Amino acid sequence: MTYPNQPPFAEPAPGPWNIPQNPPPPPIPSGTQFPQARQPLPFQQVPHEAPAPGPDRDEPAKKPGRDRYLDLLRTVALVRVVVFHLFGWAWLTVLFPSMGVMFALAGSLMARSLARPAWSVVRDRLRRLLPPMWAFALVVVPVMFALSWKPVREEGLWWFVRLGCYLLPVGSPPFPEESGSTGGFLEVSWADQGVGPLWYIRAYLWFVIASPLLLRAFRKLPWVTLLAPIGLTAVLGTDLVTIPGATGEAILDFAVFGSCWILGFAHNDGLLKQVPRYLVVSSAAIVMGFGIWWASGHLTEEGWNLDEIPLAQATWSLGFCAILLVYAPSWKQLPGKLAGWDSVITLANNRAVTIYLWHNLLLMASAQLVDELWNVPWVGDHLDSYLESSYTVLTLIAVWPLLGLAILAVGWVEDVAARRRPRLWPNGTRKDPEKVPRARRDDGARAR
Repeated sequence: MTYPNQPPFAEPAPGPWNIPQNPPPPPIPSGTQFPQARQPLPFQQVPHEAPAPGPDRDEPAKKPGRDRYLDLLRTVALVRVVVFHLFGWAWLTVLFPSMGVMFALAGSLMARSLARPAWSVVRDRLRRLLPPMWAFALVVVPVMFALSWKPVREEGLWWFVRLGCYLLPVGSPPFPEESGSTGGFLEVSWADQGVGPLWYIRAYLWFVIASPLLLRAFRKLPWVTLLAPIGLTAVLGTDLVTIPGATGEAILDFAVFGSCWILGFAHNDGLLKQVPRYLVVSSAAIVMGFGIWWASGHLTEEGWNLDEIPLAQATWSLGFCAILLVYAPSWKQLPGKLAGWDSVITLANNRAVTIYLWHNLLLMASAQLVDELWNVPWVGDHLDSYLESSYTVLTLIAVWPLLGLAILAVGWVEDVAARRRPRLWPNGTRKDPEKVPRARRDDGARAR
């Protein structure tokens, strides 16, 4: 403190009240014996580059846990996909753009994984993605042949190259336009509907392979990289430039959802937190408003189905996902009443690929089961009008047990692909014994 009329750090005036800051030590009594001093240890030089020891450096780095908020969004996206493919309500694509959300979440996880060497990350992603698809193809493709599919006669030898897309889906896999029989157990368009979800696997594969370069470009030019896919969609999705065939479809899907995937990079790197939240929300609202305006002038026979309007899908999904991620709370546990859905959300995330691959086929099977209700005595005669009015609702109720059977039958392939112990019903309610500390298992064994 500086007092008035006295310069700072002034020497105190002499006087008896001034006590020296370091008073001399008291005299040592005569005859005091001191122990013999120890020899000093030799000086140990520490390299200049060596980090200072500390608890943070001595402890192994902890692996980041699952973000339950992202798990919740993925579960809602999967449920919305199933409901949309059954009811066909176009407004659901506006209410919750599931595919954009799923690509944004996958992009965030991919960016976090790329802290490791890029080649190992891409290899691991492919290893986890492809075996569930192979299990799906192992069932679907033989049924196509059993129903008199003659692809060599229709497409020639080029068909054998396209068939390889069931092994590595870099392109669209082949399937018969018409198969089965009218009024039979498998309707004529079953192959088209059943193989339809494989476009997502193809797009995901493209994003995984391109992610090391995309992430490098994003960290150098973040906003340019984020908005470039929107520009590409504006060129391809409005027919200014047309790329024919399956190649054009694949490139267009890559462009439509590219900004959502790169937005996941921004979420992982914390870029969204560096921008004021009001600016993110207002910018997202402008982008979404443009998407709705564009869709209103380019409606198709399916109305407001954004899946059929590429530029509207790209812009609406980007703005929607930006708002979801800028408010991301990063839950380690589900809060409040959401905790009651923990096991369902855990199961859906552990079997997301299985649910997505098989849900279309199982929706058709559910419809066949509901059709059989008319053959049940008394039910078909007395509840005919009720069955007719609630047909789609009954189909939606029936599909979930069938999805449960699919999880039990082939879901374990996802565990094998991820090099985990196969689990029949991984909903998180039972602890994995491999994750329990060895001492605790031994104590439990002795107690038994």
